[in-house]
Amino acid sequence: MVQAACQSMDPVSADGKTKVNDKDLLDSYNSVKGATWIAGHNEFFADMTFDEARALLGAAPSHISEHLNNTLEEAVYAAIDDDTVPAEFDARTNWPGLIHPIRNQGTCGSCWAFSASEVFSDRVAIATGKKSPVLSAEDMVSCDTGDMRCRGGRLANAWKYIVNKGLATDSCIPYTAHNNTAPACPSSCADGSSVVRTHASKAYAINGVANMQKEIMTKGPIQIAFMVYKSFMTYKSGVYKKLPEEFLPEGGHAVKIVGWGTEKGTDYWLVANSWGTTQWGDLGGFFKIERGTNQCGIEKMGPPYAGLAAAKSSVIV
Repeated sequence: MVQAACQSMDPVSADGKTKVNDKDLLDSYNSVKGATWIAGHNEFFADMTFDEARALLGAAPSHISEHLNNTLEEAVYAAIDDDTVPAEFDARTNWPGLIHPIRNQGTCGSCWAFSASEVFSDRVAIATGKKSPVLSAEDMVSCDTGDMRCRGGRLANAWKYIVNKGLATDSCIPYTAHNNTAPACPSSCADGSSVVRTHASKAYAINGVANMQKEIMTKGPIQIAFMVYKSFMTYKSGVYKKLPEEFLPEGGHAVKIVGWGTEKGTDYWLVANSWGTTQWGDLGGFFKIERGTNQCGIEKMGPPYAGLAAAKSSVIV
């Protein structure tokens, strides 16, 4: 009976017109034997069909093999003893008060900008050792001509913008993009003052699970992208793994990894999404996804990216 139910409503055979929150579909996911996660209704998608939800997936992933010329020297990570990597890590407890809260990208495929700006916001705070303003996702969505605004972007391009142009604060350029439309790039802050941008001194890809962990535990959260399958949109709790019969992804999604751990024998990454704190999932907007198996391409696609805060800013007039 379980097999028949899954075959009738699984993500492979489900029509794009099926609602993300379809009860029969959620029941079929929860009937999968041995599942490590639970599906449920998520108000972020409300009455959306999968076709409508797909427009919110705005990351264009590329494989780490294409970015090996832009990684740190392996000696940087080799200098950190493997034995010092803890079994569990959470940037929020390691750097109390310095990890910025989860935000909501709304109806715009701007995950690439949200996750990059959130990672850089955290790293600026960690580098300075004090709370810092939220940096603007809309700065990139509206002004980064190397990406496609609400229609998506690439992680490497986002970080190139942060290095070359820098990011304004969210209070200067607040987020107003919606319905897959972003405003024009502003020439001044919302209050009419000049735009001051915080730069990254450098940005780089990160190759391998161990290096991802060492990067997070020493410098702060990192940005990653992964392929989203229909079942992920229904995630509520547990350690997510796509269903074996899911072969065709809906698109790419970029997010922020803040830590890792193990739950009921399954290793996971702890990840901050950009779908709000109450409308999706059951962990305040965070989710867990299997670690060490390149689940949904999370360890090789994207690829994992981060940058270092520079001790400069520029005034744009």
